[in-house]
Amino acid sequence: MAPRRRTAAAVLALTGLLLFLSSPAAAAAEDGELRMKHSGDGYHYNSTLAHILVEYASAVYTSDLTSLLTWTCPRCEGHTKGFEMIEIIVDVERCLQAFVGVAPDPRSIIIAFRGTQEHSASNWIEDLFWKQLDVTYPGMPDAMHMLQVHHGFYSAYYNTTLRHEILKSVRWAWKTYGRLPINVVGHSMGGALASFCALDLSVKYGSHAVELITFGQPRVGNPAFAAYFSEQVPRTIRVTHENDIVPHLPPYFYYLGQWTYHHFAREVWLHETVVGNVVTKNETVCDCTGEDPTCSRSVYGRSVADHLEYYGVTLHADSRGTCQFVIGTSNSADGDIVQVDGTIILSRYPQEQHSLASI
Repeated sequence: MAPRRRTAAAVLALTGLLLFLSSPAAAAAEDGELRMKHSGDGYHYNSTLAHILVEYASAVYTSDLTSLLTWTCPRCEGHTKGFEMIEIIVDVERCLQAFVGVAPDPRSIIIAFRGTQEHSASNWIEDLFWKQLDVTYPGMPDAMHMLQVHHGFYSAYYNTTLRHEILKSVRWAWKTYGRLPINVVGHSMGGALASFCALDLSVKYGSHAVELITFGQPRVGNPAFAAYFSEQVPRTIRVTHENDIVPHLPPYFYYLGQWTYHHFAREVWLHETVVGNVVTKNETVCDCTGEDPTCSRSVYGRSVADHLEYYGVTLHADSRGTCQFVIGTSNSADGDIVQVDGTIILSRYPQEQHSLASI
């Protein structure tokens, strides 16, 4: 066999082996599944709450920023009526969008992050980029110095205007509405950013103040990070849906130990079972490892369609292709619009309030 053919055959064989080792078949054959200790504070999955919060994860995809600010957009109805927007942050260059506001039910501060555009190649590359980065968080014990996270997701939250504006809006909301609890939500890449935001807030203000729920998020760190995250943000639910491809990425290889990506707990897997003519919709609460082989890992995640809908709610932008944002004519009473370092900020509170000291 010619050297070039032998090389191609070797590459194909290695690729096949890697796909098998990350597959359900390999999961079923594992002898030493990685187990992690998690903080157990009695937090349980609330299906009703999930059905409400997924609507905020959908609304943040709205490209008409004026209707989003005034909460009059088509997705600003249903369980989210009465929501009071505080601020919308749009990083135009990186195609990032988030908002902060106060919800009537549950009475809490809502922080929502938008995920990728359905057909945005640049964002998908960002989602699946494998580079990791060593990160140390406050209070992390010496034994967990190997904590690693996805560089792109980490930078999109910590190294942009998003974090700065979100923290200011939370402080303003607490000063105005009282010390309300915080619900952080996001879908796809937005789920990854929501995770870093929830961790940031929990370290800064305490885990009792923060709840996180994400939909179809990718893995964001290694096993050490997953364990640390579960201790710092115990009030966490990570929802997956049928054969959604994104929760399977970046791939998990159990035999690599700390050098693989690993989900944090607790997963809730939405899936259907069919017996005869009876179709049952299941919301399966998975184990505390983050990588339960009987949940979404039990199937081959290859579906983009399953990624774009959770609980029957659409989770993608109205416009397709490149990032598009619309700011229509609005009354000055609707809020202020400023631009800072390529980021558009629409705020319902006076911009001078941005100098609020930490509370």
